Amino acid sequence: MTPELHPDDDQAVYVISVAAELSGMHPQTLRQYDRMGLVSPGRASGRGRRYSLRDIASLRNIQRLVGDGINLAGIKRIMELESAVANMALEVAKLRTEVDALMAANPPRALVKHTGQSVVIYKEE
Repeated sequence: MTPELHPDDDQAVYVISVAAELSGMHPQTLRQYDRMGLVSPGRASGRGRRYSLRDIASLRNIQRLVGDGINLAGIKRIMELESAVANMALEVAKLRTEVDALMAANPPRALVKHTGQSVVIYKEE
């Protein structure tokens, strides 16, 4: 028995008719979304569109947002913001790793613990 092959989520392997069927949309809708920049499928040597699993997930997300009453311009902005947040989360994770490594290599020498200190005010007479 041979192991089943699973394409990488980003590997553009699905032709437009298959992507349309998997996403539950008409191929013309997929072409429109490509022109608008909502989804950017890969291209085959003959310039035919090739969609990845990630593209199909995006198409389903777009379909859900349209169903929620959001227009395509709003959906594009939402997708841009989601991408920016994901990129920032990756950057924060990288920085956290760097900070943890620096803290492990250079532990603080002494931490001063501040306790409740009383303040005395003198009146001038």
